[in-house]
Amino acid sequence: MMQSSKKIKTALISVFSKENLDKILEKLAGLDIKIISTGGTRNYIREQGYEVDSVEKVTDYPSILGGRVKTLHPKIFGGILSRRENTGDIAQIEEYGIPEIDLVIVDLYPFEETVKSGAEEQKIIEKIDIGGISLIRAAAKNYNDVLVVSSQEQYKEFDSLLEEKSGETSLEDRKRFAAYAFGVSSHYDTQIFNYFNKDINIDSFRYSQNNSKALRYGENPHQKANFFGNLDDIFEQLHGKEISYNNLLDIDAATGLISEFDETAFVVMKHNNACGIALRENLTEAWKAALAGDPVSAFGGVLITNKEVDKNTAEEINKIFFEVIIAPSYNVEALEILKQKKNRIILIQKQKVNSNKQFRTSLNGILVQDKDIKSSVPEDLKFVTDRKPDQGTISELIFAEKIVKHTKSNAIVLTKNKQLCASGVGQTSRVDALKQAISKAEYFNFDLGNAVMASDAFFPFADSVELANKAGITAVIQPGGSIKDKDSIKYCDNNNMTMVFTGTRHFKH
Repeated sequence: MMQSSKKIKTALISVFSKENLDKILEKLAGLDIKIISTGGTRNYIREQGYEVDSVEKVTDYPSILGGRVKTLHPKIFGGILSRRENTGDIAQIEEYGIPEIDLVIVDLYPFEETVKSGAEEQKIIEKIDIGGISLIRAAAKNYNDVLVVSSQEQYKEFDSLLEEKSGETSLEDRKRFAAYAFGVSSHYDTQIFNYFNKDINIDSFRYSQNNSKALRYGENPHQKANFFGNLDDIFEQLHGKEISYNNLLDIDAATGLISEFDETAFVVMKHNNACGIALRENLTEAWKAALAGDPVSAFGGVLITNKEVDKNTAEEINKIFFEVIIAPSYNVEALEILKQKKNRIILIQKQKVNSNKQFRTSLNGILVQDKDIKSSVPEDLKFVTDRKPDQGTISELIFAEKIVKHTKSNAIVLTKNKQLCASGVGQTSRVDALKQAISKAEYFNFDLGNAVMASDAFFPFADSVELANKAGITAVIQPGGSIKDKDSIKYCDNNNMTMVFTGTRHFKH
């Protein structure tokens, strides 16, 4: 019969970072637990005034290859993997003088952090932990008899365990820490694989995040949800309630769109689509123009700008209800105004989101694709109509295409003077998306005379350019590629419209 409760008698400690280890050492010494350790960890333990045996003393073998091989020895792994109730194992560890090890504490080489630091490859390779990861897996496998602490993040829980149970551990304790350990080893190996695979491109999907934050709920109150990642890397939250699942979706969409612009821009985002956006020399004017795009949908939206928010702009923004505002900075007076609503989420965006992949669940698998980072420049445009666009029209068309690229398909975007007049989003036909956009623009009293139209995909028929012309639109940007492109081109030529092809579709689902 396996004993559920086990007394820790001997511990092996091998850690890269010594932070917070002193508290653990104090507890182990107080419980008269023997310690075996390696190199720098052993020296640290001795400096703290505690007795410790070296691994070399146990194995009667030195650390070799510049420290690459220290713990990889049968007397260490035999002591971890031996099954305490197995008569064969018991006989062998007695025969070979192998000490039983009941506790393994490891903190791995910081491979992930070294990669992020931009270190040269040889330094990165040297931070691939071999002995530590092997110790973790061995101890976790033998959780019936051994407890493994595989990360500094587990010190607090382990410290409480020592305090409460005086060095005793239950099977439930050991199995829980084993699960933590396999999580650590899995994440570690994933980071190493992805580092090597960035240039090799093996068709294998690996993704891992240790940081988890429980959200209030998902898209709806009956759905549980978590965010895996570290938002603090990208944002500093200055004020407001917890960020929700739906907030995060809108924030993701908003940061993607605002990243398209260097000019002073303001975006109002609602349900992952821009309901207002404008470029202006002055931030307050950019806000007013963005809000005018759809002041109804802006209620409860997510706002984002790429410039510091000043007092005048904050006063104007504060006139409506919104959930989130994101900016690179705020002046003191602006913050005082914006903080008047206690639940309003105020974020500073510290850096751009640099991921170049997207993935989502689908059926019984996962879809992975490159992010759509292609945005047209004037040199990409193909002029297909008799009437050619001037430089001002080209700039307006590219502005409109950037917006439609970030709009749910089927999508049509209408702009004028670097302001979103209206958009048609998520429609099952392109012509319906255009009808929706024209209807919204008229509802909010926009004059579409000399406005431009952007489409995320080609026009299968000429009906869309015909509707656009009747609304006053004079220039069109679209990918092209329909077998009936000539019909749309012919209509434009007959009605003095200009149309350019980009050659790039921007579906977004």
